[in-house]
Amino acid sequence: MDDITYEDTRFALHVAAELLIAGPQYRRFGSIRMHIVLGGFAGITWPVSVMGTDLVWPRGRTRLHGTYGDLASTAGFAAAAPPEGLYSDGTRMDPDEPFSLDDDAATTVHDWFAVGDTALRRFAEEQPVLWPEHFDLSVAVDDVNYGVSPGDWDNPQPYAYVGPWTRREGEFWNASFGAMRPRGEVATVEGLLAFFREGRARAAQDN
Repeated sequence: MDDITYEDTRFALHVAAELLIAGPQYRRFGSIRMHIVLGGFAGITWPVSVMGTDLVWPRGRTRLHGTYGDLASTAGFAAAAPPEGLYSDGTRMDPDEPFSLDDDAATTVHDWFAVGDTALRRFAEEQPVLWPEHFDLSVAVDDVNYGVSPGDWDNPQPYAYVGPWTRREGEFWNASFGAMRPRGEVATVEGLLAFFREGRARAAQDN
């Protein structure tokens, strides 16, 4: 992977989701929601997607490289984050900062989202949402969030989580936000389903 780490690539894709899809989509259609598509992710109503390591729009496709501002300009729009106050976190990345990706690391991110998307659809029977704030894919059922993340500042590698809106007590709940399991423990659709189902049962039991 040379000097481009998994964390670099994960962050670069997070920024792409925020500045090239969620932000422009919000300004045009009033929604920051994204979803998983084959090989990547896309806006719910914005016709722009990230496929592998490429930015794709109705009339073109180019590799994700250089700056987000230049990429957006090539595709015919302006790179922008959702407005301040819409959420409290996010990447806070300058659109004019240069970046680069590693192909294998990008595949790891996309593959994890694809597994998570399948498991969440089977678990909740609805379309999961990819959110730009934390770059995680989730559904909410009975005041509990279920989802997968490619990693974050506190947990840099891919993981799955169950996050009750009200804190629960017990051994199952091993994170400040609820329960989490590294990808290695729940690497398949079946493994994720088992974790989510146990989380649902525990959330009801540990009230």
